[in-house]
Amino acid sequence: MKIKYIFGCAMCSLALLITSCDLNYDPLDTYSDVTEGVTESEKEIVFKDKAAVESHMTTIYNQMRDRQEHWYLDLLLIADSHSDNAYAGTTGAEVVPFENNSIEGSNSVVNRDWERYLEDIARANKLIVNIDDPAISGISDSERATYKAQALIFRAMVYFDMVRIFGSVPLITTVAGDITSETVGEVYPEYFPSQSTEEEVYAQIEKDLLESLAAAPDNNPDNKTLFTKSVARTLLAKVYAEKPLRNYDKVVQYCDLVTSDGFDLVSDFSDLFGMNDTNTDAKMRNTKESILEAQFFPGSGNWVTWMYGRDIVNWNNNFTWAKWITPSRDLIKLYTSEGDEIRYNQSVVYYKCDWSNYYPKDNYPFMYKCRSAYSSIIKFRYADILLLKAEALIMKSSPDLGTAANIIDKIRQRAGLAKLSSTVRSNKDAMEEALLKERRMELAFEGQRWFDLVRLNKVESAMNAVYAKDSGRKAQIYPFNQDSYRLPVPQSKIDQNPNLVQNPGY
Repeated sequence: MKIKYIFGCAMCSLALLITSCDLNYDPLDTYSDVTEGVTESEKEIVFKDKAAVESHMTTIYNQMRDRQEHWYLDLLLIADSHSDNAYAGTTGAEVVPFENNSIEGSNSVVNRDWERYLEDIARANKLIVNIDDPAISGISDSERATYKAQALIFRAMVYFDMVRIFGSVPLITTVAGDITSETVGEVYPEYFPSQSTEEEVYAQIEKDLLESLAAAPDNNPDNKTLFTKSVARTLLAKVYAEKPLRNYDKVVQYCDLVTSDGFDLVSDFSDLFGMNDTNTDAKMRNTKESILEAQFFPGSGNWVTWMYGRDIVNWNNNFTWAKWITPSRDLIKLYTSEGDEIRYNQSVVYYKCDWSNYYPKDNYPFMYKCRSAYSSIIKFRYADILLLKAEALIMKSSPDLGTAANIIDKIRQRAGLAKLSSTVRSNKDAMEEALLKERRMELAFEGQRWFDLVRLNKVESAMNAVYAKDSGRKAQIYPFNQDSYRLPVPQSKIDQNPNLVQNPGY
């Protein structure tokens, strides 16, 4: 007799308890029994032909585009509201803890993200594990390799976000088999996976990305929605900057390879996030700066716009309740003190609204980098890679401060700012601070700030101080320390799986 142990991911509990808003959007047809590494049904998953493989590949890409709640909405909550860039925005009990540092394992946002990331991984694994089955008809060896490479990049991207958030997580690279009386001893552990160390997870990410480079599609300037070699190189650059695999020479190497793939800064910063002249569509898609983006078109737009502010193409749609990711006074002060009008105006917008949670309602700031249902959501872009190269040149054992400063100056000059002073350019500590400041202004509301602070061990110094100098921020509940660098493992998952261990400090 076959036995299936199913850990339901409770899709219906997706709703977040936020003021006057019910977030229960779930556009993708999904199954719910993959959150701990189990398969879709009691039957072994088999792709009978090329069309079935292509259909599953489409599902993976739809996962990237349509299910924005964990890889974009929640990532901004973690990276911007949990840092000094933004306030939570609402008074919702599941959202405020990211602002005041009181997150617990019972938090529904944390629980949702854990589930969704593992669902993503399960979908990638289905293709990776089964693509080499000789029974699949009508598919060439080169096509198999290309599909597998894209799934490997997707899995690596998902694990990269997940390991940075949670630290030790289950490392699942197979599809669990059926539990029978004959296989229970072998298969049972697959349904209750333990956590792998961060080092082991990063090693798998590296392995997936390096393997993908042989067969992944090349960068296509006309289609930045694909998991290409350039995406793999971008991820490798970011992975080698993280502590478990830190190698600054490799960071520089892969940043340079991304450059050689033809990427560059757009001359006009508004090309990245702006609207067309009639405010009926995005200004541009597939810019030379975009490396990977999710695209949305008239008739089938993204739904996260109304979580942040106004949808410019539908002015009053869902604008009756408080929004997430409210720009902080501390970030606004940085833009104004630096004279950074270009990036400030593309990152923050002011509207009149019906609430006054953080600011007077007649002049209320909102994050502005996703301003319509047709805005592209850019996952990776070249400015991040340039600044990451500058970081590596500053932080390596033999710093190259001059080249790093030139890179930062290139970013600053596009924003209409002066070059770094000679005093800053000649001092490593000053250059590190200049880099962090530049990344903050350039990449605000793109899911970067918290991870920058963690990567460079700046969480305690930046975050424990901001509560005193930012008068609008909710009172700090717990101080930040080394345990704060990772979020808690969802308690419900620990209750379901006795092999999971809670992160220290929770």
